[in-house]
Amino acid sequence: MLYTSTRDNKVSVTSTQAIAQGLSSEGGLFLPRHIPKLYLMELTSLVEMDYIDRADYILSKFLASEGGWERDEVLNCAKAAYTGTFSAQSPAPVKKLNDNTDVLELFHGPTSAFKDLALQIMPRLLTASAQKVRPEREQVILVATSGDTGKAALEGFCDVPGTRIVVFYPEKGVSPVQKRQMTTQTGENVRVVAVRGNFDDTQNGVKAMFGDKDFMAQAAARGQDFTSANSINWGRLVPQIVYYFSAYCDLIDRKRVRPGEKINFVVPTGNFGNILAAWYAKQMGLPVKMLICASNKNRVLADFFLTGQYDRNRPFHLTQSPSMDILISSNLERLLYLTAGQDNAKITAGWMRELSQGGTYKIPQLMHQQLKREFYGGSANERQCAMAIRNAWQAQNYLSDPHTAVALHVLDEYRAATGDKTRAVVVSTASPFKFAASVLDALDQAVPQDEFAALAALVQCTGVACPAPLKGLQEKPERFGEVCNPNEMVNFVG
Repeated sequence: MLYTSTRDNKVSVTSTQAIAQGLSSEGGLFLPRHIPKLYLMELTSLVEMDYIDRADYILSKFLASEGGWERDEVLNCAKAAYTGTFSAQSPAPVKKLNDNTDVLELFHGPTSAFKDLALQIMPRLLTASAQKVRPEREQVILVATSGDTGKAALEGFCDVPGTRIVVFYPEKGVSPVQKRQMTTQTGENVRVVAVRGNFDDTQNGVKAMFGDKDFMAQAAARGQDFTSANSINWGRLVPQIVYYFSAYCDLIDRKRVRPGEKINFVVPTGNFGNILAAWYAKQMGLPVKMLICASNKNRVLADFFLTGQYDRNRPFHLTQSPSMDILISSNLERLLYLTAGQDNAKITAGWMRELSQGGTYKIPQLMHQQLKREFYGGSANERQCAMAIRNAWQAQNYLSDPHTAVALHVLDEYRAATGDKTRAVVVSTASPFKFAASVLDALDQAVPQDEFAALAALVQCTGVACPAPLKGLQEKPERFGEVCNPNEMVNFVG
């Protein structure tokens, strides 16, 4: 399996090179030259496997190659990532919500968020790739986070030999629990810095460092290679494909679907990585009818699928679903490349220039119609999000976080608009206890001033147990309190 760049078709690297490098030298994103297929007979064979073996099977289709990975290496990474690190019986359990709706819970890992499914295995993929490509170099991981990626990356890379990780987050763009998770992180190779600005400012600052040739040359002279743990790195995105296959297999096992029966996935997303993984699973052969893209009040993706125009020139809203407070959805670039047709790299590079320079671009009508056959974009405002939390609790006794609630609302909106009653799987991306104050308010409960008192209040009013990783968080000593402007981020990395 060879990989190319979304902005230059001449690029051709192995899977190990793509993961170790993270971002192509001209700023494009790596992606496989072809998408491997998984046929129905193979899919049904996965039903009898556990999550580790499913991960090994799917990942090997993308990673195993000459000069890349051997099968036992992929399996060993999966075993190390998913053994003893998740609180549920499976790292990604599926729960029944009602007769034709299920929830894929991705928050049972060490940071109580979906990023754990990728960021428990990515450090192993990255360090092993680096050892194959340039074993003498130190790997410096730069992360821009809107909340959950930061802690999950810190946890995954903590004290991993040969690595150093620096996480940047928007100073006022994460929840108190998310912030505390990051600023109390242990490890000798970690650093956490707040940025004055929003997530897009933070993400652009990280991208600017990768595009700064002088800075990278200086780092190379120091014996350092820079890469990213955001989903712009293929090693972060490819593990996310696994849980879509795993969810479908679990539904077959419970006789909720017949082998080959199509389902819909509803994915709350800001940076487009999580739903792009679902699209890749569909292209591989997973029986998926529609991918329902759920946005919050920052509905840049919903508007893109509605109009065919991507436009970040709009007000930026801080919401109760902060991991979706994003106006530049980096992973959309991979989808554009894969659907742009002839001269796709040149066309995609042009759109990215337009986005950088003017904040907007528009795709051709035929391409827009093609995407609308696969994607539905919808959004939920703050009131609708709160109502979805309340309705799920009252009707199904299911406690949802705000991100999942956005997906629940958009699913109702989609079904009302289209009449499509196809079985849907809602992707639940975080524990409700990471946003306890918002959930309490949605349930018409008194909200303590202290975020950590809200955790106890949510336990008391619902009887749902607080995840172990969040217990005692307030008592942990804070290690990091640095704050910088976006143009100063580079000073915290060298």
